[in-house]
Amino acid sequence: MTNNHHSTVAVLGSGKIGLAFVKQILQKTSYRVYATGRRSETLKAAESLGALALRDNNLAVRESEIVVIAVKPFHFPQLLSEVEPESWKGKIVVSLMAGVKLDTLRAAIPGARVFRAMPNLNSYVGFSSTAVAENGYDETSRTVEEFLKIFGKVYWVPEEYLDIWTGLAGSGPAFIAEIIDAMAMGAVAAGMPRELSYEAVLDVLEGTARLLRSRLYQHPGQLRDAVTTPAGTTIKGLMVLESGGVKAVLMKMVEEASRRSREIGEEINLKILEKIRQR
Repeated sequence: MTNNHHSTVAVLGSGKIGLAFVKQILQKTSYRVYATGRRSETLKAAESLGALALRDNNLAVRESEIVVIAVKPFHFPQLLSEVEPESWKGKIVVSLMAGVKLDTLRAAIPGARVFRAMPNLNSYVGFSSTAVAENGYDETSRTVEEFLKIFGKVYWVPEEYLDIWTGLAGSGPAFIAEIIDAMAMGAVAAGMPRELSYEAVLDVLEGTARLLRSRLYQHPGQLRDAVTTPAGTTIKGLMVLESGGVKAVLMKMVEEASRRSREIGEEINLKILEKIRQR
């Protein structure tokens, strides 16, 4: 187990990402974990992983040194109303909420050191690609970086990249899952059993990622050209992709997801700031 300077973590929101965080924290560290949620099913799931599951967000924040905000952005104003301002003071707060800006977080929870991060569901197996908005770099930042490494790779990026990261890496597992399913079903259509097709696609995906990371090929296009032979199977498949405009569709997919992240930010930041003014 990791030797932890901070002994208690609160994960506010035991949804899919929240539970992924709870699982990895308890498996890899000696942190004590509070996990909060609104539904009995999610609380039971967190409890089954070994967390102290409760509905009281204020208690969880007050008793913890690191606080992970994993609620949906539109639930954040309600969360603010449930936690006393004093409870946030001196805490390290890591927000996983899409679109909620650092300036908004600082205004909402003064007295805390806030960080904005965007992981993905691969956190569940410790293989997330997590971007953290650049926010100075000091001892607290190093603590946050080491904490987020529990879940996979960590990248420090300018905050304006986070909406794009959300559309690419945050939503990415769903996009990749669709591509995997389509390729496997293509093999089924050609006559191969589904389970074998599925395993083959997963192997191809993992192996291709490793091959590209080896830098044997500096660009995906070089790998594509290495596989493509004249009048062969690959070029025939690539012709189908080109005729369907699949590459343009995939590019648009990431662009639209990124745009939606920005839209959510514009909507929710105004609501949060209005909530703060009403205090």
